[in-house]
Amino acid sequence: MLPIERLQKSNTIENLWIYILSILKNREIYAWKIPAIIEKEFKFKPGKITPYRVLYRLEKAGFVKSELRERRRVYQITEKGKGELKVAKNFYREILRKLK
Repeated sequence: MLPIERLQKSNTIENLWIYILSILKNREIYAWKIPAIIEKEFKFKPGKITPYRVLYRLEKAGFVKSELRERRRVYQITEKGKGELKVAKNFYREILRKLK
């Protein structure tokens, strides 16, 4: 694997939580819609099961919350999740600043 491929993988598929929180920051959403939104907005395709596993972990840790609506689970970001997303953005900004 080329260095850039490793970098892309570690900053996309292996850190899917950042993209999920980013999506949820602006809207509530059903879990089954997340892979298509990630593919359209961020230009990579997550695994079929991975977004569900990540959502489960995010909810368990208090970064997202969900509720059943019409027999479907709708997810939204929590204040804790917004804070974590902000920390992640600052982390990337700092890395980019150092790479200049």
